[in-house]
Amino acid sequence: MASAMQLNVKPIRLAFHSKLDSKHSHKPARISCAAATPSKRYSITLLPGDGIGPEVISVAKNVLKLAGSLEGIEFSFQEMPMGGSALDLVGVPLPEETLSAAKQSDAVLLGAIGGYKWDNNAKHLKPETGLLQLREGLKVFANLRPATVLPQLVDASTLKKEVAEGVDVMVVRELTGGIYFGKPRGFGTNESGEEIGFNTEVYAKYEVDRIARVAFETARKRHGKLCSVDKANVLEASMFWRKRVMAIAAEYPDIELSHMYVDNAAMQLVRNPKQFDTIVTNNIFGDILSDEASMITGSIGMLPSASLGASGPGLFEPIHGSAPDIAGQDKANPLATVLSAAMLLKYGLGEEKAAKRIENAVLETLNKGFRTGDIYSAGTKLVGCKEMGEEVLKSVDSQVLTVA
Repeated sequence: MASAMQLNVKPIRLAFHSKLDSKHSHKPARISCAAATPSKRYSITLLPGDGIGPEVISVAKNVLKLAGSLEGIEFSFQEMPMGGSALDLVGVPLPEETLSAAKQSDAVLLGAIGGYKWDNNAKHLKPETGLLQLREGLKVFANLRPATVLPQLVDASTLKKEVAEGVDVMVVRELTGGIYFGKPRGFGTNESGEEIGFNTEVYAKYEVDRIARVAFETARKRHGKLCSVDKANVLEASMFWRKRVMAIAAEYPDIELSHMYVDNAAMQLVRNPKQFDTIVTNNIFGDILSDEASMITGSIGMLPSASLGASGPGLFEPIHGSAPDIAGQDKANPLATVLSAAMLLKYGLGEEKAAKRIENAVLETLNKGFRTGDIYSAGTKLVGCKEMGEEVLKSVDSQVLTVA
């Protein structure tokens, strides 16, 4: 168990900080490199979901299998319906059988959910409701969202090169509390008889304390800087948030803690993103800021995420949506899902070497100039989802890997 909150992972480590080994043995056959006898076995629940989800999950599954086989790891995969596909199949966005399978597995890898087809459904019949139910069912409360500008893709950022170059931010978002879950909520009428809709932003002490500890531990494994984002000049819930974060800070005297109001943080992320190392914030602010941070990198098609709890399987997923407009056309970028698989290995299973193989393979594939449409630029080679996956597999197999 990790020292931080006894998370079901090894101590949190930095995503994307692996560098390519300078020596590679380019072998013609992939499977020939596999370990003869698997020494470890894990069960993985795959939730392909909707839109491009099945396409990117298919690529990530193959990459997981190969990286695992090279490190003596065997996976058993079980695909289960979720989201719109589950609605069409059984009438609910998260079938009981799916949640049960997820709970019993060692980790869960999700593709994408949602689509125009279900936009007008009642709330309890929306694909997104299934995702909230899954997070709640797995009791995952800490969402880790890296936003790293890879040197190969710095020109894909909409920010000036000198602003985007070198950006490496980790957003730690509280995932199961706050305004998305707070009560009372609903619709009604006010004292003037007008219709109203209302939600409640509420946090308990234990909710703030546990996410703060995860954030401090994350910052400790990075560069020792943590910025807590709130709206303590207006909101009582944020005042309480800041009070608790400051209390937990006493346990981490080696971490430099700062505070920033969310409106200023949103501005600073595009003005000078390199000032941030690790950010911790509540559910709704984290939802918004992590998406903003992701776009600094140039494409949400490149970014993974991990959702972790105190015990049980973690949930790993790309941050992009289901992209129904390009579904089934072999245009999707699978790299965010592939990197989510690497996070699954690193944070969910503690398999650092297999995770590093995947991270290195993605970097090597980009170094070779392969690009899907969302990250394409002149002078690079445009490929589809399947071919990008094949190139990553080649790079996974070609590595001579040394991990300290």
